[in-house]
Amino acid sequence: MKKLLVALAAVAAFSAQADELTVAASPVPHAEILEFVKPALAKEGVDLKVKVFTDYIQPNVQVAEKRLDANFFQHQPYLDEFNKAKGTNLVAVAGVHLEPLGAYSSKLKKLDELPGGANVVIPNDATNGGRALLLLQKAGLIKLKEPNNILSTVKDITENSKDLKFRELEAATIPRVLTQVDLALINTNYALEAKLDPSKDALVIEGNDSPYVNILVARPDDKDSDAMKKLVAALHSPEVKAFILEKYKGAVLPAF
Repeated sequence: MKKLLVALAAVAAFSAQADELTVAASPVPHAEILEFVKPALAKEGVDLKVKVFTDYIQPNVQVAEKRLDANFFQHQPYLDEFNKAKGTNLVAVAGVHLEPLGAYSSKLKKLDELPGGANVVIPNDATNGGRALLLLQKAGLIKLKEPNNILSTVKDITENSKDLKFRELEAATIPRVLTQVDLALINTNYALEAKLDPSKDALVIEGNDSPYVNILVARPDDKDSDAMKKLVAALHSPEVKAFILEKYKGAVLPAF
């Protein structure tokens, strides 16, 4: 009985002292990585709660409105564009991993099989749309007005020798139309959710020199809190690096 009382007292003490940190995340791989570090953070006195989102808007909105402490789903170019468009001032806390964006097809085995007038779908948000176009340019399918502009749009295409027909959709919905189009540019997190293997199924994919590292994001007033620092330390641990390499087999790459 005495041991039980001591154990209950310890649990109560931890509950009273634990810092609670609520982080929004995309299901794969972000939420999975956060779930992996939960036990380590608990030992550090941080009660990590992961709230899963499938869109790219609400995680930022809810952090800005102080309904959540942080989010983990986006890269710096997307955050910059969001802050500019919405008047928010969210900041990057740490880079964690890279998800190479790839081009997929259920109809073709190789990119050079893409027919004239093919239907191509790309993400409709500014940064990922531009990122998709840059990848297609690198593959030799199009040329852009400004070859290095990450915010390029279909209006900036200056050469389109195959007369590709572009359609823009919300990134999360693109895997659902894969069978209806000739080529789909899909973010790796959504590709993984759709049971695609980026290292095998992508006809072309970004290299590890991509600038689109996925980041932990918070408000300026919260980015240096003790709990946030402990989360960053956990995300940058050798154990997380090994977890990413083993679980995602190169489809997701550590960025630390």
